[in-house]
Amino acid sequence: MKRAMLIINPSSGKEKALDYEEDAVGILGKDHDLVMVKYTEKQGDAIRFAAEAWESRVDTLVSMGGDGTINESINGLAEKGNTPNFGFIPLGTVNDFARALHIPKRTPDALKVLSEQHTVPVDIGKINDQYFMNVLAVGAIAEAVYEVSPKEKSKFGPMAYLIEGAKAFKEETPFDLHLEYDGKDWEGEAYLMLVAMTNSVGGIESFAEEAEVNDGVFHIFILKELALPKVFKIIPDLFQGKLQSNEQIEYLQASHLKVESNMDLVVNIDGDEGIKLPFEAQVLHNELNVFVPEE
Repeated sequence: MKRAMLIINPSSGKEKALDYEEDAVGILGKDHDLVMVKYTEKQGDAIRFAAEAWESRVDTLVSMGGDGTINESINGLAEKGNTPNFGFIPLGTVNDFARALHIPKRTPDALKVLSEQHTVPVDIGKINDQYFMNVLAVGAIAEAVYEVSPKEKSKFGPMAYLIEGAKAFKEETPFDLHLEYDGKDWEGEAYLMLVAMTNSVGGIESFAEEAEVNDGVFHIFILKELALPKVFKIIPDLFQGKLQSNEQIEYLQASHLKVESNMDLVVNIDGDEGIKLPFEAQVLHNELNVFVPEE
């Protein structure tokens, strides 16, 4: 008997997630004998539901919601072994993980991906004792995204994060940073450190152009300088996929990473406020099999 679980965040997608429940259940029902539906009501529900899916040995788990719901679902599956095939319907503002996997933004098209039954192995990241799928960021610019309101997200989309980040540039000061990565060291002052797992960060798909969803490494960007007019060169490099060659950027690759600072800093994990430094992170290579378009 083949079984599936569908996790739905009813408040996602401008509260339209439930409008697509029947379609999702219908698609999953073509390949499964039983489809269980779970609705999130509070933070942590998706983690619990995903863990239940693994414990009950379902064949497929699908999560319908924003980046937070997807992140929680992954946290419920990571490092358990013999995990169900994982699919997700992106209903958030930025949807970086979906962009990296070429999952369509339009919900009906994203649902069709499930019917294709095509999966690829995908890396996820582990930071201390929790998991993430897309990005870690440290610095006042990264912390500025916490100020983005739901109204701004709806109005400006991914640009809302760039607008808030630009405001932080005005009063930004460097912080000391020490990295140990794959047996090497980097130490110096930085304005921002960003650790990307995929090419798409903040809705900019050229941010880490070399990154693949299963390349086994973090792509680390450290903004060392913030000098005008050089800083304006970062913007075209960012959109042309040349950020790693910018002279104000230190670009590193690693599968294992330790980060320390004498400053009281908090790491942004997949867009949400996370833990304080220091932290240790590693790539979990090919951790999940994820549904993606066949092409």
